Formats: sequence, C-alpha cells, structure tokens
Amino acid sequence: MIETAQSVGELTRAIKNELESLFPYVRVKGELSNVKLHSSGHVYLTLKDNEAQIPAVIWKSVRARSPLELRDGLEVIAEGRLEVYPPAGRYQLICTALFETGEGEQRLALERLIAKLARAGWFDADRKKPIPRIPRRIGMITSPTGAVIRDMSDVFARRFPAAELLLYPVQVQGERAVESIVRALDYFNAPPNPAHQADVLIVARGGGSSEDLQAFNDEAVVEAIHRSKIPVISAVGHETDLSVADMVADLRAGTPSIAAERAVPDREELLRLIDGLKQRQSMLMEGKISGAKLQVDSIVSSYAFNRPVQLLGQFVERLAQTEKALKRAITEKLRDREQHLTTATDRLAMLDIHRTLKRGFALVTQDDRYITSAAGLEASAEIALTFHDGRREANVMDDTSP
Repeated sequence: MIETAQSVGELTRAIKNELESLFPYVRVKGELSNVKLHSSGHVYLTLKDNEAQIPAVIWKSVRARSPLELRDGLEVIAEGRLEVYPPAGRYQLICTALFETGEGEQRLALERLIAKLARAGWFDADRKKPIPRIPRRIGMITSPTGAVIRDMSDVFARRFPAAELLLYPVQVQGERAVESIVRALDYFNAPPNPAHQADVLIVARGGGSSEDLQAFNDEAVVEAIHRSKIPVISAVGHETDLSVADMVADLRAGTPSIAAERAVPDREELLRLIDGLKQRQSMLMEGKISGAKLQVDSIVSSYAFNRPVQLLGQFVERLAQTEKALKRAITEKLRDREQHLTTATDRLAMLDIHRTLKRGFALVTQDDRYITSAAGLEASAEIALTFHDGRREANVMDDTSP
C-alpha cells in the first residue's frame, strides 16, 4: 500500500500549528546580533547565545513602546511567542516586550510579587476601605521638598482649607526610601500624639524612571499599606505610571495633585450643598406647617370638633334655666316660710300670758308652783298673785261656803 505524500505547504502548516500551540508565550535570554531597522519601522534581528540562535522580529508598535536602544551585543530578555514563517520555512520569535538583562530580572520579580498579592486578595475591591467624605486631618507621606508637597498644599488651600495637614517627611527613592516610607505609615497608624491621628493618608511622589519608583514596588512598603487601618491614597509618578503600591492602596490617584483633590471635598460645592439642604429643609418645614394648618382647620370645622362646643352651649343654657328655676323655687319657698312664720308668730302672740293677764286675769303661785285649783290651797297659805303690771303677796282665807 502506497501512502499519499504531504505537500511542503501541508507539512509546514502542520508544523506551524503544532509549534505555535506549544509555545504561545516564551521568555528568552540572549544577545542581540544582526539588528536591522526596516523601512516599515519593524526591526529584524537574531537572538543568540553560545549554543544556538533564533531569528526575531520586533513590530513597529512594540518598538515605539520600548525605551531600549537596540544594538548588536546588547544582553536582553525577550518576551513573545514562536511563529513559523512558511515562505522561508523557518520559525522566528515575535517579540512583544524587550528588557535589558537586569531590568528583565527585576520585572520578573515584580510579576511574581503581583501574582502573589493577587492570590492573597490584596487587590480585591471589597477589601478597599472607603475614603472619608470630609476628613479633619490628612497625613501626607512624601518628600518635604519639591513640587509634590507644594502642589498638594495649593490644592488643599483652594478646595478645603479647613483640613489639618500633617506631613511626615520621607525619602522617596534611594536605599533608605523603603524603611522611611514604612516607618511613616506605621507612625500614623499608632501616633504617640493623639493630635496626629489622621483620617486619611496620602503616599505620594513625583514622576521618574522605573528605578526611581522602585521603592513603591517593594513588598515591605506594599505590606505596610495593606495593614494600615487608615485609608491610603497612593499617588506615585505620573498618570501612566502604575506601582504595586497603587494597586494595593484603597484609592489610586494619577498624580499627587489629583490625590489631594480626591481626598477632600470642594469647599464651593460643599457650601452649595449646604445651601441646597437648607432650602430643602425650609421647604419641607413650610410644607409641614401648611399641612398642619390645613389639618387643624379641617378638625376645627369638623362636626366631631364642634359637637362638644355645641353641647357645652346647650349645657350652659340649661344651667342658666336651672339657676333661674332654682332661684324662683327658693324665693317661693322662702315666701311660704315667711308666711308660716308670721302665722306662727301671730298664734304665739295670742298665747302670750301677758295679754291674758291684761284682760283681768292673775297668775297664782305657791312656792314657785302654779295653783290651778282652789282645792290645792289650804287656809292661811301664802301665795303670790302675778298681774300684768306686777306681783302681790296674799294669804288664803278659810272659806267653806260653796
């Protein structure tokens, strides 16, 4: 049985598919040689070491982003992918990034740190602490000299001069920068002076090269920002610069001036907001008062409210009538009693003994006893005769005649 032979193109395509799927990303360390700049702007070169060499291509767009001056003999680390070029029947390295050997190792360490922190969740949005809306004290961790501190101070003075600024001067680059920045962050989180208790911290420095910004990619600085109990705003370099400190901080600002703007409210906007709230509160109060007046008017004019008043009026009228009737009854009763008293007085006057004595009668008493019968007197008894105009003593004579 004779097998069908593959064409050169078919074999090349098979090799291309297999090779490119196996090596979608590579990092290769080597020396540049045969560096050639094409009129299209692309760069063609060879990457080699003592054992082998591989052709490489740097597209125009990638070359524009690279700060390296490409030359033969330059030790580099190239990142990219392998690609088979069928017309020439060869494979080549398509470079997506190019670094000098030292810079490449530094970048690799940085990538490892970023991957480690990402796995730990230090970049997660739900871990970020909110920035206070109106901070009383702002801790600034930056160099005490230069444009950074001046620019931020100008922004604070313009937007919110009421904020108290606390500066902890640090070195922002050099060997002691990391230690200085960590010490500042730890100080603000446990200040010995309560007056230095800040509501928000700003870690800032101006622009510079990647070496100048290296302190803000250091794990010790990043860890100090992560453990800070106070919200941290990071403003390192220019807007195009991105440090690990920016990624871990609670808020990243493109520049120190932007950090100052985002740390405090705008005084004018705040005053307008207060005026708006006052007007709204006044309108709400007026609305409540108007509503209450309408409600009171409705209650006052309602039957339920006026019924007691009407009943009270009826009670007052009935009370007046009752009072008149009572007075009338008392007057009639008093007049009747007076008549009874007059009659009784007249009757009593008729029974008055003095009036009887005036008609010629006399009252006979013996030893303070009233004598009402002749049988009650003995002969020679001493008696008293009381007349209407006086009293006389007498002796009883014996008289037996009928």
